[in-house]
Amino acid sequence: MAWFLGLGVTGAVLLMLSLVLDGVLDGLLDGLLSLPVVAGFVSMSGFSGAIALGTTGWGVAGAVLAGVPAGAVTGWFAYRLGRALTGDRSGAAPRDDDLIGASGSVVTAIPADGYGEVLVRLAGQPVKLAARSPVPVARGTEVWVSEALSATAVSVRLVER
Repeated sequence: MAWFLGLGVTGAVLLMLSLVLDGVLDGLLDGLLSLPVVAGFVSMSGFSGAIALGTTGWGVAGAVLAGVPAGAVTGWFAYRLGRALTGDRSGAAPRDDDLIGASGSVVTAIPADGYGEVLVRLAGQPVKLAARSPVPVARGTEVWVSEALSATAVSVRLVER
């Protein structure tokens, strides 16, 4: 039984190490063999084998036959969970076009023939951008983004109320 408990504890230690050594072994076998998957397999095989050995009269062979499938199932769940967490692509990065219609305020006055600066919120984060306007705009004025000129520059218009 000590061997099975040793495997279980080793798997638990590997799982803790996977928090520190994040990404180790992740590239092997297209992500199938990662440290959390190995840790799940080893620990569940060991602990299930120890439980089977201690509660039944199956002997070591029966404990191995009970522990290995339990470890395989746990490793498979760890693999699927890891793929689900790392494969989520729903949080796409904001694009320049996402700025259009955003409100903000002028932090550096915008002259009629040049650039000033505005502070807008993009995806909940404040972003300071260079800004142009067809009319001069004073500092502190509320504006809307009417066009994205580049990744760092926008065209704005006054908010009409």
